[in-house]
Amino acid sequence: MTTPASPLVGMIMGSDSDWPLVQQAAVVLKAFGVPFEVRVISAHRTPDAAAHYAAEAETRGLRVLIAAAGGAAHLAGVVAAHTALPVIGIPVSGGALNGLDALLATIQMPAGIPVATVTLGSAGPQNAALLAVQILGTADPELRRAFHAHKAKLAKKVSDGNAKVQAEVAKL
Repeated sequence: MTTPASPLVGMIMGSDSDWPLVQQAAVVLKAFGVPFEVRVISAHRTPDAAAHYAAEAETRGLRVLIAAAGGAAHLAGVVAAHTALPVIGIPVSGGALNGLDALLATIQMPAGIPVATVTLGSAGPQNAALLAVQILGTADPELRRAFHAHKAKLAKKVSDGNAKVQAEVAKL
């Protein structure tokens, strides 16, 4: 894929403490050659900034938005309310409910305001980035081919694991 100068994916998080998690998504996007940008924007502490970021994202060339937040986790919903772009929510684990509150806040969106929600934990940011790659791949054949190669690597890993287990079973 020819990497455009401007970002295609915007990643925002409610707090800089979410960066270690969001960084995992950045690593995946970089591996696929997808340009991205990252911002700390809070749905509650900087609501005007969240609304402005979402409203301007499309005109700045972004095609997918990823929003990570814990606790009340309204960031993805606020962003989705202000844009026509696909929004992927990453609920962040932690707090008194260990992320259940973030998960519920992210998945319980009203009709007309869709937010794709990925899992809690370390798989969440990776899956958010991979979903963004899949979305972008619908219009980019080279990126789609790269995703097919990624899936083939996953299948090979499972096949290799099965061969290892079968060899152990044969020794029983």
